[in-house]
Amino acid sequence: MSPKNQAKGEKMKSSQNYFSKALLTFSILSSSLFLSPISKANLEFQWDPDPNFVRLKSFQTSSEVNDRSTYYLFLRPRERKTGILKLSIKIPDYFGAKIKPEKLSFCHVKIGGFTEKTRCIKTIPAIYEINENQTQIDIFPDQPIPSDKKSYAFVMKIRNPRLPHMYQFHAYAQAPGSVPISGYMGTWSLDVD
Repeated sequence: MSPKNQAKGEKMKSSQNYFSKALLTFSILSSSLFLSPISKANLEFQWDPDPNFVRLKSFQTSSEVNDRSTYYLFLRPRERKTGILKLSIKIPDYFGAKIKPEKLSFCHVKIGGFTEKTRCIKTIPAIYEINENQTQIDIFPDQPIPSDKKSYAFVMKIRNPRLPHMYQFHAYAQAPGSVPISGYMGTWSLDVD
């Protein structure tokens, strides 16, 4: 094979390789445009992953701007290493939705899926305290939440904020015991389109 034909063959392989990479990239990007809103909610990217970050599961009945929605912020058994005496939820100051104590509840929950809806099985009596600028909610259940096999949820019925954004709510739990220190449990990522 002459050097001229060999160079021509390598150039064809190079252009075929480039074409296949371009086709693969195009197919991945175009398929992500046609994902349903349900599957879009499960996509999350972290530029600088923190090893201490714990992603907690949540569910919103609506993610549209300024629409009525019910937020279910789940606490599954594997996320609760100890009982919970007090649960604190830090809310970003740019959230912009009015949170009312009478629209809050804490319950033992049945997490839904494709065949069932998410629903509260038993409401747990609790006291809710919201600070003035609505950046923190403190939940004091009547009895400590045990570290058992049940799933629990903090439920908020609110009107979504007016600005489309991704909001991160951070959970801190205080365990029963002699030392009243709250520890980080995880973060719920909520998306308003």
